[in-house]
Amino acid sequence: MSMNETPSGDRVHISLFGKRNAGKSSVMNALIGQKLSIVSDVKGTTTDPVRKSMELLPMGPVVFTDTPGLDDEGQLGAFRVEKSYEVLDKTDIAVVVVDAVLGIENEDTRMIQRIREKQIPYVVVYNKHDLIENPTIEKVDVKNLLTKQQAGEEISIWVSTIDHYHINELKELLAGMQPATTPEIPIISDLVQTNDLVVLVVPIDKAAPKGRLILPQQQTIRDLLDAGATAVVTRETELEQLIRNLGKSPAFVITDSQVFETVAKLVPDDIPLTSFSILFARHKGVLPAAAQGADMLAQLQDRDTVLIAEGCTHHRQCGDIGTEKLPNWIRQYTGGKEIYFEFCSGTEFPKDLSAYRLVIQCGGCMLNEQEVKSRYRLAKQQGVPMTNYGIAIAKMKGILSRSMEKL
Repeated sequence: MSMNETPSGDRVHISLFGKRNAGKSSVMNALIGQKLSIVSDVKGTTTDPVRKSMELLPMGPVVFTDTPGLDDEGQLGAFRVEKSYEVLDKTDIAVVVVDAVLGIENEDTRMIQRIREKQIPYVVVYNKHDLIENPTIEKVDVKNLLTKQQAGEEISIWVSTIDHYHINELKELLAGMQPATTPEIPIISDLVQTNDLVVLVVPIDKAAPKGRLILPQQQTIRDLLDAGATAVVTRETELEQLIRNLGKSPAFVITDSQVFETVAKLVPDDIPLTSFSILFARHKGVLPAAAQGADMLAQLQDRDTVLIAEGCTHHRQCGDIGTEKLPNWIRQYTGGKEIYFEFCSGTEFPKDLSAYRLVIQCGGCMLNEQEVKSRYRLAKQQGVPMTNYGIAIAKMKGILSRSMEKL
């Protein structure tokens, strides 16, 4: 991941939903100006979500997602429909594509109802305008549609991907819509001032990617630079000497959660200390819920099951924080209780959490705010506490209060 690329988690996610052969793939290809999704007269051509990152001005960086048809059939088709509904959990703006010849049908109505329940802004796109007999040619007032959408009214637009009828207007409409969630909390820039010095502690072990920093570290550095602050990056092994060498006390020390306990012992109490994971819980808008969820760690009993959810997918190595270190720390913290652990990664996240006493999510740098909040909402609805890696570790090491003091 280049530092000048906007991560998927910080992009606006615009997703296309609809029945098979409604023309979702054609509409997406027209919007992005590329033949990315396969277009065919055969129903069910799109079998998995297809994503494309691009710039949609003046909105900025977005991710377009094409989804399988809502009316897919059979056991495999049911899985594909489920995947389409799962995409809603990370959708900031929804596009419901309807075959203009057939009109809105039951599958479209059910999807629109789910979109409304999740309070996601959406537009109904009537595709295949070119197939309508004696079609009406009308001019679209994008500003008027945006006003209606912001007032809570359903809006729609007629398009054709054959002659690009109203495709540009659809782009303008999407670019002007307000996403379901707009990140209002920076990572760290609102907590520092120009010329402040911030120390970032980055352990370099066999789990660290060769030749680069991981995404949360990159993003935090960029956020500090945008604020006019100075970022100093070091390993935990050089931290103590670095603090002695600095001409002034740092405004913050931000550490990787894996070395939280070690760093806490090295950093004087008068210097604010936190972790990348805690900052990202704040950035994604779930810090209070995650802090409260960590209280469950002290209440775990024998044969309780904890779900550990990783937002990205990577090869698990010996000493992996999610599958090895966290479980070991939890067993130690609970006095050696017999705790069971289950794991999920990437976009996979159980809809039924009733089997779990606690859910521990990673920092979520690869997940957008909508998806992170969706997971926390699901856990709350089912009465299952949820926290994240850094907050759980700080809780178990007795430094959570200190880690959140300046946040």
